[in-house]
Amino acid sequence: MSGATGPAQQRRGPGLRARITLLATALVAVVAALLLWLGWMLAGDSVVSPSLPAGTTVVVSGVNVKAEDLTEVLRDNARFRVLIAGSVAFVCVVGATALLAWTFTGRVLKPLRDVTGTARRLSAESLEERIALRGPRDEVAELSDTFDAMLDRLQATFSSQRQFVANASHELRTPLSVIRTELDVTLADPGADAEELRRMAGVVSSAAMRANQLVDALLLLARTDGMGIGLVERVDLATVVGSAWQAVRTEAERRRLRATFTCAPAPVNGDPALLERVAGNLLENGVRHNVDGGWLDVHSSVRPGWATLRVSSSGMPVDPERVEELFESFRRGGVHRTAHTGTGLGLSIVRAVVRAHGGTVAAEAVHGGGLTVTVHLPAAH
Repeated sequence: MSGATGPAQQRRGPGLRARITLLATALVAVVAALLLWLGWMLAGDSVVSPSLPAGTTVVVSGVNVKAEDLTEVLRDNARFRVLIAGSVAFVCVVGATALLAWTFTGRVLKPLRDVTGTARRLSAESLEERIALRGPRDEVAELSDTFDAMLDRLQATFSSQRQFVANASHELRTPLSVIRTELDVTLADPGADAEELRRMAGVVSSAAMRANQLVDALLLLARTDGMGIGLVERVDLATVVGSAWQAVRTEAERRRLRATFTCAPAPVNGDPALLERVAGNLLENGVRHNVDGGWLDVHSSVRPGWATLRVSSSGMPVDPERVEELFESFRRGGVHRTAHTGTGLGLSIVRAVVRAHGGTVAAEAVHGGGLTVTVHLPAAH
């Protein structure tokens, strides 16, 4: 490797420690020089010689001085002594200032060096390192705490992304493996008839549809989490519930579900397609994770500042302590990656869309089995 460095690695002049030291030393030097000049002026102006007869000679520092020149000689002598002593003091003060400024600045800036060193050592695989600065709660400590909090968020995000990618890979591998197995088995059978080919085509079509649904859900989740909402219109939650119900009504009737709708107008501002996806996912979960002959209750309302959509349904018992896990990716009914229908991203998408619209979503287990999911969104004015 050559010794050349990129623009981001090139030095940009003296460091902060050197600049603070130079500034403090320069300020003290200016003040000391000003004091030395004032002392020099005052030393000359404060000299007063006695009145002597004309022609008198006085010995000053071994030199004969006439009486009329005595004041000037004493003034020059005093200024010279002040200049010598002041110069020595000036050098000592400036030197001591530079040394103390360099020392104390190094101690003050040590936490910043720790932040820099930690940042240089960090990578996606070593985000567990923290500064954990001890000492007084000053601005540097606040910076250190902020940096540690940022690392906590980054570590959580990287962990979540790794888990999401692993789960998505697993989910996509399943239908692809089914497709490959069916094709290999059928093609290896020289006596496969039309019925066998149709059966294989049905299995492949079902697996491809599942993979397509998963990819669509992943794209929607990525869009919502990464870019937020684009189109903003006035949307009535009661209306999107009606549209979403049409997609699952046939399955609900086949499973003999008793559906009750109490949908008052609940206008909000947001993306119509995303809000319809919220209602659709909630209704799909209420139908698919229900029991035959069960019930489904949908309610929408509005109160000052907030519009509410609540979907309750019967179903298998859900552990109240694990309800929050249902909002994680690839969770189905509290069981991880075991169901044969759906993508396991329904409630994850609901939460992402609701958060993008500035709302909240919560779930609670229904006594005897089932789940209630409640969405609160800012009401349209």
